[in-house]
Amino acid sequence: MRKWILAGAVLVAALGLYVWLREAPAPTPHVASDATLRQTQLGALVGYVAGNGAHVWRGVPYAEPPVGTLRWMAPRPPQPWTGHREALRSGFMCMQFPSLLTGAGPTPKSKTPIGSEDCLYLDVYAPAEVMAPVPVMVWIHGGGNTIGLGGTYDGSRLAVEHDLVVVTINYRLGPFGWFSHPALADEGVTAADASGNYGTLDTIAALEWVQDHITAFGGDPNRVTIFGESAGGTNVLALLASPLATGLFHRAIVQSGGLSLTSRARASNYRDDVEPGHAFSGREVVNTLLVSDGRAADRDEAKALQDAMAANEIRSLLMAKSAAEIMAAYSEGMYGVINMPKLVADGEVLPDQGSAADIFADATTYNPVPVMLGTNRDEIALFLVRNPRWTETRFWLFPRLKDVDGYRRYVSYQSRAWKVRGVDELANFLSAAQGGGVFAYRFDWDEEPSVMGYDLATALGAAHGLEIAFVFGTFDLGFRLSYIYPATETRDALSRSMMSYWAAFAYEGDPGRGRSGSEVPWTPWGENGDRMIVLDTETDGGIRMSDQEVSFAELRTELVADGSFTDIKTKCELYAQIFGHTAWFDAVEYGSMGCSEWSAESFMMRHSMATTP
Repeated sequence: MRKWILAGAVLVAALGLYVWLREAPAPTPHVASDATLRQTQLGALVGYVAGNGAHVWRGVPYAEPPVGTLRWMAPRPPQPWTGHREALRSGFMCMQFPSLLTGAGPTPKSKTPIGSEDCLYLDVYAPAEVMAPVPVMVWIHGGGNTIGLGGTYDGSRLAVEHDLVVVTINYRLGPFGWFSHPALADEGVTAADASGNYGTLDTIAALEWVQDHITAFGGDPNRVTIFGESAGGTNVLALLASPLATGLFHRAIVQSGGLSLTSRARASNYRDDVEPGHAFSGREVVNTLLVSDGRAADRDEAKALQDAMAANEIRSLLMAKSAAEIMAAYSEGMYGVINMPKLVADGEVLPDQGSAADIFADATTYNPVPVMLGTNRDEIALFLVRNPRWTETRFWLFPRLKDVDGYRRYVSYQSRAWKVRGVDELANFLSAAQGGGVFAYRFDWDEEPSVMGYDLATALGAAHGLEIAFVFGTFDLGFRLSYIYPATETRDALSRSMMSYWAAFAYEGDPGRGRSGSEVPWTPWGENGDRMIVLDTETDGGIRMSDQEVSFAELRTELVADGSFTDIKTKCELYAQIFGHTAWFDAVEYGSMGCSEWSAESFMMRHSMATTP
């Protein structure tokens, strides 16, 4: 009998997990269409016609493959081709660990990387007929700058319904996108080659490709909007900050982003230097490689050996390693994201200032363009929804929140802190610096279903990344998550409105009343006392302007006075994680709250590893 009960439990588990881990159907092969023949400066491209009539070209090279001697070098222009190049499939994803973004399940854990170093490709979506050049929207995907791929996102509906050319791009990720070591700055190497910011340089190269070639697809190179979510939003801000991106774009949309640069010392140095490096800095990674090669018994021996090696020896060591060997030197974190230094303040690709206040307080120190900034009301919930600290599993399968009130309180504080960093502070800096042209939103949609009795509307709410489907107008982005978006008219109406606002911004640099001209007026930050537009369905208050603004000062006052915590350690953790890396952290206040027995640094480290956008 016990055997049959166990067999039944396994069957129930398998059926339940089908909802969470089901395989996406095999894609239908695309057929080349002569109607999509386009002549670019590099050669002729043939794509296919999508079901909604969009013309699509996938897997278009925008740079030379960064392989061999081009690893850890600035991207080089692509080589031309002869004949007709078929562009029917997206290019290889860049090297990364498996994750939900690559269709590998909700929380995979694998030391076997996937993808290729040959990954600098983009996809183009355009209306079938373009009477005059139309605006271009260039999407930069998220994933902590260590996972994800551009080919996941289908820009065809946005292109067809709003007369836009939509481009989605890949860029180098993880240690191939950001790696800083003095040995890479050989004689004759350019400052960009030695910058450590290869992923950032890739996004710049993609925008240069747009300037040179997008007219062949009906796009207007003088109306280019860059938009991205999470790390993609961070990369949009990096492009705003980069002097090398000047003139390559004309509007910017930052979805759940934020910007903090890594010093050259932290990206390069040993962790025990006077100016300490990151645990996975360039020098520490070389230490790991020397130990794994058997050339040193431990880190101390590796450090001594590395210090005795010439720069060309270290460079040869790094170049001789396979991509998998390089990836194995890093510790894979939550969701496949790697905790490592990124976005280096090198003084060439990115400013040598480290803070958003330093960069965006003066319009002469960045690329001033109309900007849209936004976050989701419950950002942090995505990273907690299956965390055993907050959830329990009944009968080995059915998840439930342990403490609903405590969970929602934690989500609220962390998500509002994200709003301070990613919207409110930036909006104030940018508005003052460029005299307006800044628009803000908060995405509030939270109408998910219950799955096996797990109320996702409470557990996820308006979580990180959920707005993307509404922007693209498709609720099956290939992440096996379409089930969280019940098909309702209110959902579809909100998506239509958001697409309309995003398209209007691409056309005019102002979302206004949307492309339809009938949306709720979206006014700039600070106009008539309003700060942001709230994006929600009619069943939850609808789309509306709001005067709400959050600051670290107000958030800290509220948290210190909040007497609703039953666990003081959680309150201390929130204080350390939200304010620990800011001037708002007060060690005396932290101790007076009863937090002195817990290290603020340990709370901050755990948080940064779990929620890297």
